[in-house]
Amino acid sequence: MSTEANLTERVRTLLGEHDPAKTDIQDFLGARFDAGLAWVHFPPDLGGLGLPHTYQAQVDAQLAAAGAPPAGGGRNIIGIGMAAPTIAAFGTDEQKREFLRPLFTGEHLYCQLFSEPGAGSDLAAAATRAVRDGDEWVVNGQKVWTSMAQHAQMAILVARTDPTVPKHVGLTYFLCDMRQPGIDIRPLRQITGEAEFNEVFLTDVRVPDTNRLGPEGGGWRVATTTLNNERVAIGSRSGTPREGNHIGKLTAAWRADPTLRNPAMHDDLMRLWVEAEVLRLSGERLRQQAASGQPGPEGAGMKIAFASLAQEISGFELELDPEAGLHYDDWTLRRPETVDLTGRGPGYRYLRARGNSIEGGTSEILRNTISERVLGLPGEHRVDKDVAWKDIPR
Repeated sequence: MSTEANLTERVRTLLGEHDPAKTDIQDFLGARFDAGLAWVHFPPDLGGLGLPHTYQAQVDAQLAAAGAPPAGGGRNIIGIGMAAPTIAAFGTDEQKREFLRPLFTGEHLYCQLFSEPGAGSDLAAAATRAVRDGDEWVVNGQKVWTSMAQHAQMAILVARTDPTVPKHVGLTYFLCDMRQPGIDIRPLRQITGEAEFNEVFLTDVRVPDTNRLGPEGGGWRVATTTLNNERVAIGSRSGTPREGNHIGKLTAAWRADPTLRNPAMHDDLMRLWVEAEVLRLSGERLRQQAASGQPGPEGAGMKIAFASLAQEISGFELELDPEAGLHYDDWTLRRPETVDLTGRGPGYRYLRARGNSIEGGTSEILRNTISERVLGLPGEHRVDKDVAWKDIPR
């Protein structure tokens, strides 16, 4: 039996034994994981079948057509897009067995404790400290811009474990339980009125050394893998169909109401449509690279392109129907269940898109990444590169 036929049979068996319409979401996703259909390129006991990653699209399409819930229940964007590939790349066998299944089922929702008030675009300057205490680490510090922390059970955390060495060397990467004492989550109100972001204060938070991902002091390399996957996840908008996301909202409005159409705007609309399709197809290619364990700095280009295009399309949408933007009046402090980039009308999309060029790495910093790591241009002069973190003026 061919691989394609074998996968089709596995999907049929899964659907036959666990009807998505009648099965609890976490139970269905758990059965999918156990059947090796979570990530087919992972090992057989870790949600996969040891197949090339290119077969995943076939599985995803067949399950989606049957109405099956997406990975993580559709709520675990950070877990699926960032934590899972990092755990797969750097986790021990025990860590993979402990964390990957509840991550995939959505039992463990993840947030990202990276940015800090004094270390946003310069993540390597993070000041949150983790001090070894026997078999545990005691963490103290503050993180900011933490999406969906209010719902998270787990976090990916970067903390400084050695202040006596240069800033890139003294970091360590942890998987942190968000349900323990000492974690204070406070909402950050956004321009849209909602609060999907948070600031997080950590006071004497304990993390077992068994939750350390990668070597002590090796956190920068681990975090870079997470960041590369994050940019691919944001820029590619995994599984987006043609005319999905922002461009789909715009073309639907154009077709639905002929009175909004302006012949002079037609060329601009076609240009935006073409750019959106190019971005979608490029995203599919990058997602395949990420799935095969090869997320690179090219993801920075995807993320910049996505942010720029989302802002341009949302602006064009208000040009098409200016009154729609004036009608936005939902300034209620919401605590949303998921990150929503395209919902709640044109006014919301226009405001929310302003954050696309900041979250997941600012466009300015990502242009530096492209120039240095993709184009091979000389790097910026960095006076603190070889200075111990404790000696850097702050």
